[in-house]
Amino acid sequence: MKLRIKNNSIRYRLDKNDIKELEEKGFVEGRTEIGADLFVYSLQGSDELQMNCTLGTNKITIFMPHAQIKEWIATERVGYEHNLPLQNGNKLYLLLEKDFKCLDDTIEDQSNNYDNPLLKKKDQ
Repeated sequence: MKLRIKNNSIRYRLDKNDIKELEEKGFVEGRTEIGADLFVYSLQGSDELQMNCTLGTNKITIFMPHAQIKEWIATERVGYEHNLPLQNGNKLYLLLEKDFKCLDDTIEDQSNNYDNPLLKKKDQ
């Protein structure tokens, strides 16, 4: 699972293994060691009707409704987004996406990424 944070937005990209783990366990997480500390970012199923997000000690958790997880797994839907209202009147933009294979050359292992729909269009 990949994490991108920019201002008031958090984006997770999940590959096929991440989606499989989410289906089997009801959650998936990434871990990054920073010095002696561990930073964790996770996606977890929830009974709530909308996506939600919490920040704990060294951990960000996005909660996704179980119904959306089931749909995401069973379909070719790319992702889900939600503008989470904050107490101060601002919003936190949450975006969850399936991770596609890049169109350009990269040294990153993409063997578990989803086929890029733009590649399918090129081949037609």
